[in-house]
Amino acid sequence: MGRVTTTDRRGALRFGAGLTAAALTTGCSATAADPVAAGHSASPAHPASPAHPARAAPAAPAPRRFPGQPAQIDHGPRDHPRVALTFHGQGDPAVAYALLKEAERAHARVTVLAVGTWLDEHPAVARRILDGGHDLGNHTLHHRDINTMSEAEARAEITGCADRLRRLTGSIGTWFRPSRTQRATPLVESLARTAGYPHVLSYDVDSLDFTSPGAAEVTRKVTSEIREGSVVSLHFGYADTVAALPALLEDLDRRGLAAVTTTELLT
Repeated sequence: MGRVTTTDRRGALRFGAGLTAAALTTGCSATAADPVAAGHSASPAHPASPAHPARAAPAAPAPRRFPGQPAQIDHGPRDHPRVALTFHGQGDPAVAYALLKEAERAHARVTVLAVGTWLDEHPAVARRILDGGHDLGNHTLHHRDINTMSEAEARAEITGCADRLRRLTGSIGTWFRPSRTQRATPLVESLARTAGYPHVLSYDVDSLDFTSPGAAEVTRKVTSEIREGSVVSLHFGYADTVAALPALLEDLDRRGLAAVTTTELLT
């Protein structure tokens, strides 16, 4: 992974500070605000995503079964210097594009779990993620508390997002992560498997960036807990995350930890 320069880091910090007032609360805490669930659009007044639908392209990778891994995966092998930064995909697409650009500048690859309604509003973001060499997966249709839903409702949340991913990319995505929870119930795990996802993607490091604690605290929280094989939970839609990412990537580089997609982490 390439080293992030001080100039790059300061530029990202300035960008993050400028977005703070506009950042959307899209975290997976059961108490975090959900503009979609509340009936409001998650789009900014002037959408940053391209006006035209995502262009046709080869089908994206499909989900894979990883022998020896549990049904719910919260980390990868502990004996390889690799980690997975995973982002819950929702919020202002300008923030998403800034985060992807910052990761790519450091030669890092990430995993994005996209909300289906977000893809409806910003279809081009799916191809942008894939074109950057990142993983793209399913984070339910509406980003509501899936573990409290009926079987029919939970199934619709999973398949609704899968259908949108298939329409945009030719695949249901490489991973499924339940919304508003770290781990899925047995019912949700079973429904995801039936929908085509052999594993549920959890995590072992929670950045808590959706609480907007400040960039320094996001960096401190992650770097103090991350280790070989870790899967980190982060979010699009928060200026703190944009501002924290350069320092986080620099710390990983200094420690010899490569930020890779979840698929690469487990391969």
